[in-house]
Amino acid sequence: MQSLQWMNLFEKVTRARLKDFFLHNEKMYFIVEKGNLQRALGPQKKNVTKLEELLKRKIKIIEYTDNELQFVTNVLAPLRVVNITNDDGIVTITGPDQKTKGLMIGARAANLRMYESIVQKFFPEIKELKVI
Repeated sequence: MQSLQWMNLFEKVTRARLKDFFLHNEKMYFIVEKGNLQRALGPQKKNVTKLEELLKRKIKIIEYTDNELQFVTNVLAPLRVVNITNDDGIVTITGPDQKTKGLMIGARAANLRMYESIVQKFFPEIKELKVI
């Protein structure tokens, strides 16, 4: 029930069309329809700040797209992706430097597995994400 309230609040504050929402480790992830990212963020990320204050949680807004590799890039944003390829369901991501790769992977690959679960929700044919 609370999820629906959070989704309604998000749409009221941002006026952006929401595709999906989920909560992971006290951080809220909002997936917005293609073309709604700028509206969802607001000028100078005003909407993000307002929502974080209202919800008392960190939030991340991700733009949905039908292109699976672009969606993976959107999920990883604001981290920079140098190259991304899909080989039979295994998506290989190349980061610009060790620090960025470390942030993508996270402690004990926690971040990578979480990103994987987000991507697999919309693209079940993707089996694994790899960072090299």
